[in-house]
Amino acid sequence: MQNKTAGIVAAFLLLIPFLSSGQKSINSPIARYNLGIIETPGPFRSLGMAGTGTAMRDRTSVYYTNPASYSSLDTNSFIFDFGLDYGINMVSDGNTNDVSDDLNFDHIILGFPVTRRWGVALGLVPFSNGYYNLSETVREGDSGYDEITGEYISYHRGSGGYTSFFIGTGLNLTKNLSVGANMSLLFGSIRRVNEFDFADYYYTFQTSMNERLQMTGIGFDLGAQYSVAFKEAYFLNLGASYSTGRKCKTTLEKTIYRFNVYSSNDILDYSYDDDLKSSLPGSVSTGLAIGKKNKFVAAADYTYAAWGNAEFPGSEGYVANTGTFSLGAEYTPDWLANYNFLKRIDYRIGVHTGKNYLLYNGSRVKETGVSIGLGVPMRRSYSKTNFFADYTRKNIADQPFTHTENYFSFGISINMYDFWFIKRRYE
Repeated sequence: MQNKTAGIVAAFLLLIPFLSSGQKSINSPIARYNLGIIETPGPFRSLGMAGTGTAMRDRTSVYYTNPASYSSLDTNSFIFDFGLDYGINMVSDGNTNDVSDDLNFDHIILGFPVTRRWGVALGLVPFSNGYYNLSETVREGDSGYDEITGEYISYHRGSGGYTSFFIGTGLNLTKNLSVGANMSLLFGSIRRVNEFDFADYYYTFQTSMNERLQMTGIGFDLGAQYSVAFKEAYFLNLGASYSTGRKCKTTLEKTIYRFNVYSSNDILDYSYDDDLKSSLPGSVSTGLAIGKKNKFVAAADYTYAAWGNAEFPGSEGYVANTGTFSLGAEYTPDWLANYNFLKRIDYRIGVHTGKNYLLYNGSRVKETGVSIGLGVPMRRSYSKTNFFADYTRKNIADQPFTHTENYFSFGISINMYDFWFIKRRYE
């Protein structure tokens, strides 16, 4: 068992560089603003239920959105969860359509108990993605054409994103009440390039404006859960979590190049400011979960984040408070079925709705979606392979000249459950 645990820890360390440096290359115009696309937090079991998890407690899963849940981990158990995410985004403005897709590592999570009522978890999870690739051609006769400027093509590209490393603990204070706390480190950077290529290439300087926004900050998450057990294995869980937000050390680097056929890149302007302070908002989540142990659970979450109070370069006038409601359910026909594998699978479904933190011309981006998921058990083990699929539609209802996004996300994660320091007599 010690060798197996050492192998899991080694895998965790080896996969960290891939997660911290990787990004989703899915084209989204919304990612051009603010900190990019904010990822929905939670393990894939949670995402199959539309992201619900504030009130969820389970001995085989790490619900890091509420650290109080760590106290439910089994004594002598060890949980290792890592996942891959595949996304497809379909963008349409009514006249043109664009489709992009990408496969990437999503998360690595570890969880284990310290004592019977005290658990610990840590992991590396995505926070936001800043990839986009846009272009616009302006020719004579177009609405944006100017005789002095002439015809031109503009390119707008973004890359990078932000990742969060967390470590936390959860403790049962009483038979029913659990509390917990996470400390998380946000790090990463987003690069943006705006380039203008003019048709009169010989007598006009082309321009390329480059920007790199790097941020690092520490935040804390506090959580509590109250659980009530009823007869015949029925239960009711209430959960709440609070994120303190982050004060981030920020570096903003800007470079403007100009060039033409007679010269190489010349730096027209350069600035580097490594003494900026940014503030990311706190959030509050409340949740309810009701069900029967090893049979079914229904959960509901509401999350509010005060993005309107955020301060970082480029945020002024472009961010607003968010509110998201999620509803999910999981059903297992018979988790002890010996001769019917389909009865031992967890079946999940969920719906979610809310508004994006992007404020565009005074209007909000609305997001509505539905998700499904499966938890496929592994042979002779509590370990499972979790699958989820989510469809989310993003649009601005009162801005007819903007685009609509139809985003499909698919994930697969291996949730490995094993025991510490237990030597089996029989294999």
